[in-house]
Amino acid sequence: MVAVDADAEPYGPPVEIGGKQPPHRARPGFWALSLVALVGVVASVAVAVFVGPVLISPGGVLSAIWSGLLGLPATGSAQTDQVIVWSIRMPRALLAASVGAGLATVGVAMQAAVRNSLADPYLLGTSSGASLAAVLVIAGGLNFLPPVTLSIAAFVGALGAFTLVLAIGRALGSPNPIGLVLAGVAVSYLLSGITSIVLFRSDPNAMRAVLFWEMGSFAGATWPAVWIAVFALGLGGTILLSRCWMLDGLVAGEETAASLGIEVGHLRRVLVVTTALMTGAFVAMSGPIGFIGLMVPHAARSVVGVGHRRVLILSALVGAVIAVWADLAARVLFAPEELPIGVITATCGGPAFLLLVLRSSRARWTSRS
Repeated sequence: MVAVDADAEPYGPPVEIGGKQPPHRARPGFWALSLVALVGVVASVAVAVFVGPVLISPGGVLSAIWSGLLGLPATGSAQTDQVIVWSIRMPRALLAASVGAGLATVGVAMQAAVRNSLADPYLLGTSSGASLAAVLVIAGGLNFLPPVTLSIAAFVGALGAFTLVLAIGRALGSPNPIGLVLAGVAVSYLLSGITSIVLFRSDPNAMRAVLFWEMGSFAGATWPAVWIAVFALGLGGTILLSRCWMLDGLVAGEETAASLGIEVGHLRRVLVVTTALMTGAFVAMSGPIGFIGLMVPHAARSVVGVGHRRVLILSALVGAVIAVWADLAARVLFAPEELPIGVITATCGGPAFLLLVLRSSRARWTSRS
């Protein structure tokens, strides 16, 4: 077994290939913790469905959910309750949970791919590429089959942006974690600038809609959007979980990974396509949402170590909880007005991420003293 040295990479505490923690760094109670997090996801979705600007009795909410599940028509006031609960709140809560879980999972995969804990869909340009492609479709009136058309365009944009970042890294020499992040920042700014030009030249009505979407929102959640997000999360999560031991080997270094029989080039291509698929689907459904893909993996690693099987599972659950509560806050804080969810995640995520970094730095300094 080969251990990842925390002194060699800014990635976290040591971990053995295969996801098992060394005996002196064991983190007990992982499955109990995951069960608590899963209960938190279910409870958060339930709260999001029951709470909203329009007051509906608990009995009315349960009746609307039951009627929606069975496909039964409602009449009178029950019909209004069913529209609000089953057609608006339920898909919105489930979409928020799926996107939050997916963005956190993408963050874990990207950080492993470039061996840098600062990587996320924003810093590596993936989110900007997906946003540019989606804006081109929206502003150009090309969204013929929503939300499928938007998802495909965002996937292509995300894939192209991440591929460009990796190509720049290779052009600068052997890709290194810091160089890839810097290339990602440059590509992200470039694509954001092009997006702004497209918006400036578009119809004013389309501009307002796209600008709100650019700050992230689940306001347009529909059941087809939920199924697309769930499909992307399920497919991408399965691919990543099946390669957990490879991700553990990759963060140990390319030479170490190759010595373990891991085809590093093939693994990175799989990670690029998988993260692009997931990011494209999530950005298309909700717009770009920051900090979840960056902050949540840090929080998960601080609790369960850096074994990717544990980090992926816990990150997905925690990301779902954070996204649902952020969306609920966006809906009710200034009701009937609605905040973009990106405002909530940035306002809360920035200080929280800073605290995590300070805590990690203090712990690392103490361990070396």
